[in-house]
Amino acid sequence: MTSQSAQNLQTEPVEAAAPQPVRRIALLGAGYIADWHALCLESVGRVELVAVCDRAVAKARALAQKFGIAQVYESLEEMLAAENGSTQSLYAVHILLPPDRHFEAAQTVLKAGVHVFLEKPMCDRPEDCESLVLLAEERRLRLGIGHNFLFAEVYERLRNAVHSGLLGLIDDVTITWHRPLPQAAHGPFDTWMLRDPRNIMTEVGSHSVAHMLDLVGEPEDLEVRASNAIKLPTGQSFYRRWQVSGLRGRTAVELRFSFVSGFAEYAIHVRGSLASATVDLERNTFTLDQHQPSDPDFENHAILRSRARSLSRQALGTLSAYVKTKLHLEKRGNPYGASMARAMDAFYAPLPMDARVSGRMGAEVIRVCVKAGMLANLSAASDAPAVVEVAQKSTGPARILVLGATGFIGKELVRQLIGKGHSVRALVRSAAGLPQPLRNCASLEVVRGDLNNREDLLSAMAGVDTVFHLARANVKSWADYQEQEIEATRRVAECALASGVKRFIYTGTIDSYYCGPSAGTITEQTPLDPHIESRNLYARAKAVSEEILSRMHREQGLPLIIVRPGIVIGRGGSPFHWGVGMWWSDSVCQIWGEGNNKLALVLVEDVAAGLVAAMGTSAIEGQSFNLVGDPLLTAHQYLDALDKAGGIRIQRHATPIARFYLKDMMKWVVKVAVRHRDRRLPSYRDWESRTGRAVFECSAAKTVLGWKPVSDSNELIRRGIEEPFHEAMQ
Repeated sequence: MTSQSAQNLQTEPVEAAAPQPVRRIALLGAGYIADWHALCLESVGRVELVAVCDRAVAKARALAQKFGIAQVYESLEEMLAAENGSTQSLYAVHILLPPDRHFEAAQTVLKAGVHVFLEKPMCDRPEDCESLVLLAEERRLRLGIGHNFLFAEVYERLRNAVHSGLLGLIDDVTITWHRPLPQAAHGPFDTWMLRDPRNIMTEVGSHSVAHMLDLVGEPEDLEVRASNAIKLPTGQSFYRRWQVSGLRGRTAVELRFSFVSGFAEYAIHVRGSLASATVDLERNTFTLDQHQPSDPDFENHAILRSRARSLSRQALGTLSAYVKTKLHLEKRGNPYGASMARAMDAFYAPLPMDARVSGRMGAEVIRVCVKAGMLANLSAASDAPAVVEVAQKSTGPARILVLGATGFIGKELVRQLIGKGHSVRALVRSAAGLPQPLRNCASLEVVRGDLNNREDLLSAMAGVDTVFHLARANVKSWADYQEQEIEATRRVAECALASGVKRFIYTGTIDSYYCGPSAGTITEQTPLDPHIESRNLYARAKAVSEEILSRMHREQGLPLIIVRPGIVIGRGGSPFHWGVGMWWSDSVCQIWGEGNNKLALVLVEDVAAGLVAAMGTSAIEGQSFNLVGDPLLTAHQYLDALDKAGGIRIQRHATPIARFYLKDMMKWVVKVAVRHRDRRLPSYRDWESRTGRAVFECSAAKTVLGWKPVSDSNELIRRGIEEPFHEAMQ
């Protein structure tokens, strides 16, 4: 596809009737990206978001409540039948599913006579993309693809500079995507983009390929190299560095990708015969370097001054837009949200539709991405099945159920239980979060299910004596914590009672204590923070869950034991721990306070050992145990060890708690002024509790459970800091 043809791509169908005064829109999929689509649609003219559909109805309900969406559905067919059966039918459905589910869903929507807006990538196979394009043309319907970075304002400036001839003849285009990929490090590991090593080129590479096609077209000869491979817990290989290069006529093209942890970069640099230009999409800037009417000895100075003035203006403009957004004076949000909204503007604008959002452009992007993946010549042996296989046979009947087995502590607990000869059952949504050695272990029975489903819980508890409840919800609002943390815990406990479970071990958190300067010494007899309602939502939800479980113990005989781990570090965890301070990236840490007090650190192996001991110690129902290691390291000593482990120098800033609090108060004032959805009053008590000034005395765990945590600082550093760092940086 040539540069000229990329600009001239248009959608052929013409609408049979004038658009409705207000077009009714639905979302299919209620995951992370759905929040962005819902937010962006609020700024698009003459549209109304009326329905959301997701198999996980709880997620759909939460999204509907957040954005005031009237209807929630569990199946696409149900939504189409209900919404298209009314006097006002749906105008379009935004499809926000994994790429391998795009084709079937889009085909169903188009056949129902409804327009489709697909989140990139369009589909996982070029032939499916072509089928959708033809179907949309046949039905005279719109088919749009959300390549939102193609509509970033700074990219528009680069695009105009290239196509207007301002840069002259284009010699070189270099597109750099250097951004960490959290899923490859922390999961979920069974997502579509990690099932095959080539899928990453379609999932992430589609951004850069779209830019390449839009600027210069497809190179005649492509060379692709994938390197820096790691093994995921699924056994699949993932290649963390990709280089794609080729020639388009006289123009050299290079796409560079790196997914390792590091400084984030997403930039496009174009060198022409007259000038060069760079877009920094990560920081929302465009710079144009041109020859100046100056003596050659002074020209570089003139170029740099011009660049500096431009960057300064743009930085101020981006900051101003951010402030206006927070004050509700601007609807488009940050540059990412604004570019997504502009892509939607293009989709909903009168025909002809902008080529960059068209189905034909989307299909061309996928064709090139799949081609690049194939050219990498990756070994077929690295291909993994779409569904993770697990060993279902057990050495004996499983008497222990672990909820949260794919979590940081959960994986270590399962390892230790199996190591002691126990047969274990794990209830998980996906087995991909379990390391391969555990999945293939005959002593582990893996059951797929959901804590929100009572039948799944009762089935998993059949024949079980002990339940370890380590699962936690990854949510942000109090309403979500109530539904997915507190009520989920109540449901688990009710099922444990109904199943005749003999021991129910719940993991709380020391965060539910007040740990600020006046806390003193904390033991198991110390009550949780009496002002817990003013604390952060996680600490509050855990405390409320403990209260519910304790009441069930007193009134219904729930065989409850509560274990509260400290700041857990060790293998499988991030060395950039928020128990030390606020991490703005892996390179900048704002320490909670001065950072000179010893922290409540504990190794993950020691926490798991304490949980195992709680299972095997008799007559301790109704008791709680704090699992905190001996006070060995301050925040500064922790960061010193981290610096030494990597031969690096992390920026550290000892920050007074008052500064955190005042910044939070300023945000709150703005939220109140604009009636923001989340405007909870900040708590100074919560901020100062983060300093961890309390001293934990864990004699009950040591005497009753026989618990022996690591007490040597060098051993704590080796196993809790050095090993996790090298594991994370491999």
